[in-house]
Amino acid sequence: MEPKRIREGYLVKRGSVFNTWKPMWVVLLEDGIEFYKKKSDNGPKGMIPLKGSTLTSPCLYFGKRMFVFKITTTKQQDHFFQAAFLEERDAWVRDIKKAIKCIEGGQKFARKSTRRSIRLPETIDLGALYMSMKDTEKGVKELNLEKDKKIFNHCFTGSCVIDWLVSNKSVRNRQEGLMIASSLLNEGYLQPAGDLSKNAADGIAENPFLDNPDAFYYFPDSGFFCEENSSDDDVILKEEFRGIIIKQGCLLKQGHRRKNWKVRKFILREDPAYLHYYDPAGGEEPLGAVHLRGCVVTSVESSTDGKKSDEDNLFEIITADEVHYFLQAATPKERTEWIKAIQAASRTGK
Repeated sequence: MEPKRIREGYLVKRGSVFNTWKPMWVVLLEDGIEFYKKKSDNGPKGMIPLKGSTLTSPCLYFGKRMFVFKITTTKQQDHFFQAAFLEERDAWVRDIKKAIKCIEGGQKFARKSTRRSIRLPETIDLGALYMSMKDTEKGVKELNLEKDKKIFNHCFTGSCVIDWLVSNKSVRNRQEGLMIASSLLNEGYLQPAGDLSKNAADGIAENPFLDNPDAFYYFPDSGFFCEENSSDDDVILKEEFRGIIIKQGCLLKQGHRRKNWKVRKFILREDPAYLHYYDPAGGEEPLGAVHLRGCVVTSVESSTDGKKSDEDNLFEIITADEVHYFLQAATPKERTEWIKAIQAASRTGK
């Protein structure tokens, strides 16, 4: 029986021989981590056993290279991985730590069962409650909050969640609301943002969810992003970088000349609406930008040469200047999320 796949996606990995950083398709299994040169490869380029391994995060060995974590095996071999953004790194770190802990305890990796651990009533439908919370008119309001010189975009406080549950009569009191909110957190319907809520979710506090105005949370598909404030008020950004970041991550992009596919890190901003793409292995300056105002974005089944792609999840952006960009997501869900986010930005941005 093959080991269970826990998490997979693009990460940038540091080579063990030449010390160069290259994007890899990484798969977290119950007993190890496999990394592939391409997602479509039949076999992995390498495998890192997790038994006896230790994980270090954040890893600050590489100066300006952010969101790096390190795995050290029992043979004292160091493996360095870099995520595209903070929340992606933290998600990988949480799952890898849990996988290592499960190996040590001789247990199978499993997401926490809320109903068994918190004794959630069978009448509560967390999925339906989550959809109500996300309602744009009557749901929990997403805000841009500032704390410790950081701006947390598209998030809300723990107190706001409990307030909403009580005011909507989803719970009888705040204590019951805390139980339901903890259930939503454990099942992945809510995600912690910031050290206070992350520490509570990791078990440092008595309750995994905090009814606290300083504890921040976000919906997993909201486009949440945390960014540092600049201390230099005289810095003037280019117009295209002034927009709020609403989504980011790695996608495959087809080149306009050679038609080859490469992994790129994409950052989507709204007002003004731009999609910048970067070399995920390094470089602070974008390789290019797509002005999204008035663009059309759709899913497609073939690439520019008209041939059926070896992989699914393709989509196309056609700008107002009729420039075509072909991109490929890792999953159908990811493709849908990117299409919806780009469509929304193109309607509201400059």
